[in-house]
Amino acid sequence: MQSNDQRAYDRGVTVFSPDGRLYQVEYAREAVKRGSPVVGVTADDAVVFAAHGRPRSPLMEPASIEKVHDVDGRLGMASAGHVADARRLVDYGRQFAQRERLRYGEPPAVEPVAKAVADRIQESTQTGGTRPFGAALLVGGVVESEPRLYEIDPSGTPTEWRATAVGEGSEAIRSHLEAEYAAESDGGAGVSLALSALDEGTDDGLRAREIDVAVLDEGGYEALSRDRRATALEDADLSSAS
Repeated sequence: MQSNDQRAYDRGVTVFSPDGRLYQVEYAREAVKRGSPVVGVTADDAVVFAAHGRPRSPLMEPASIEKVHDVDGRLGMASAGHVADARRLVDYGRQFAQRERLRYGEPPAVEPVAKAVADRIQESTQTGGTRPFGAALLVGGVVESEPRLYEIDPSGTPTEWRATAVGEGSEAIRSHLEAEYAAESDGGAGVSLALSALDEGTDDGLRAREIDVAVLDEGGYEALSRDRRATALEDADLSSAS
């Protein structure tokens, strides 16, 4: 049972506990850990996102579960945690990218978009009457032949990675990535690695209809069709069930 002191610090996100913790931010991180996993991998010439979305019912259309998002045709985001919170952050990222394009006459790079979204998240941790966003994001893309991948957690901290994962089973997925990641690999190898890592975080295997895969390269954002996802699963020596 929580102590009286901890319950007091639970009441507001803007109040630090005596040991320097923001309990509401920690609870938001727990919400992310309960979300379906997403993986981001940088290859030599691409960034790959792979996400697993479990339908709550066999009557639900799997395609309606959005985990991977096109930001501006060049950059992408993948989310874990509360879907509604993630959708608001993705929309904010899209608006920021559009404003930057109109202001400067050129599309923004990955880092400015990631840090703008991170600033938006951080504001929610110091404003009374709000709660932290219960979602974590991966932001990636290839700009001037350089693949970049950022993770943003519910505290609003952006960190750059070569490969990472958020959501349920992320620790096992990252362990797999640490063991198998190779910096000099093409986009196809990146897809296989992302799917094999995602499989480490699931108990019942991967099915093409329940995953999202997107490849971002110099040509822009490309979401793989269901048939191509099935082929990618076969190439990775995983289940190819549709």
